[in-house]
Amino acid sequence: MAKIVVFDSGLGSLSIIKEIQKIGKNDIIYFADQKNYPYGVKSQAQLSTIIKKTINLLEEKFMPDIIVVASNTPSLMLDLSTKKIVDVKPPLKVAIKKSKSKRIGILATKSAINSKGLTDYIEEENIPKSYKIFKINGSNLVNLVESGKFLNNKKYCKKIIKENLENIVISEKIDTITLSSTHLLFLKLLLKKEFPEIEFIDPGNIVATKVFSKIKNNKSKRNSLKIFTSGDVISFKNKLNKIGISNKVNFLSI
Repeated sequence: MAKIVVFDSGLGSLSIIKEIQKIGKNDIIYFADQKNYPYGVKSQAQLSTIIKKTINLLEEKFMPDIIVVASNTPSLMLDLSTKKIVDVKPPLKVAIKKSKSKRIGILATKSAINSKGLTDYIEEENIPKSYKIFKINGSNLVNLVESGKFLNNKKYCKKIIKENLENIVISEKIDTITLSSTHLLFLKLLLKKEFPEIEFIDPGNIVATKVFSKIKNNKSKRNSLKIFTSGDVISFKNKLNKIGISNKVNFLSI
């Protein structure tokens, strides 16, 4: 049976894990690297050190079949994808098919938005010249998730979402936005409620499909989920409890 490790800097991995579990049963290890949260403000050099160290640790401790780097920021800023590693990038090809106005937003962290990696990725996707891509800083929205405000202060979340998106969506006539931080998937319902005319594209299923194409028939008879964090165990467990996850949380030093 396949062993899959999924990690990012906090809650974002859960959105990817949910999609993996929909497709098939597997043993999943979830590592929330809260010690290094947020990835979205780190430099390329800082991220490179963090991600390499994390991958080496997870390889040594768990010997997984697949490692999912469940964060767009390092996926865009570093060259990570290998036979064993699956990363997460903006689903631009899906967005192109969905967009009628041909004006697409990529909602991601500050570091990802400003990275050469994102610029290169957009060029590599060979977007038709009739389409225009807008990079939108979503770091404030990511913080709504990691802080837990998306659970207990929806009025405040609505305010921040409106402040960060309304002007650019209206002025640029954007009709499709990629949720290019895995944290943002927790805000999808709030985003849709605030901007019902926008198509928000979720990369979760794309990532899950990639994972299963690599492990093929090496599947488990049941889903299992073991959770580790490099941060405060009790605080993280309380966050998970609020979203209905009661699994034991273990500390993993990095």
